[in-house]
Parts: sequence; structure tokens; C-alpha cells
Amino acid sequence: MTQRLHLVFGGELVDPTKNAFKDVDDIHIVGMYPDYDSAYNAWKSEAQRTVDNAHMRYFIAHIHRLRDEETEASPTEELG
Repeated sequence: MTQRLHLVFGGELVDPTKNAFKDVDDIHIVGMYPDYDSAYNAWKSEAQRTVDNAHMRYFIAHIHRLRDEETEASPTEELG
């Protein structure tokens, strides 16, 4: 079964109208999740926890979209 990995992360933005982090060394990595639903639940929890800070923003990165699933993997990528 193919996993569709998602990364949830966030931090304080320089400007709430843009997506530039104030300090990239201070980015909060919430975690890696095997499906969108569990990533969404983690994102929602963090977003609600920080709702009073307009500069805090959390994101879901679709890690599975960063590589072409049709291309044969190298030996170092074959983990399963």
C-alpha cells in the first residue's frame, strides 16, 4: 500500500499576510503523518492552540507530491 506522507509544521510569520517565517530556526515541526486526515487533525489542534497569535501559522506539506511516484526508486529509497 502506498503511503501519502504529510508534514505538519508552523511558526511565527514576519507578516500575517505573507508566508515568510520570522525565524526559520524556530519552526515547530509537529510531525509526519501517513494520511491527510491525521495530518489535518494535528494541524487543526495546533492552529486552535495558537489562535490568539495572528502571526502564528501552521501548514500541511504534501510530502508525497515532492517526488514522481512513476519514476523507479533508487536502492536507497527502497525501504519496504
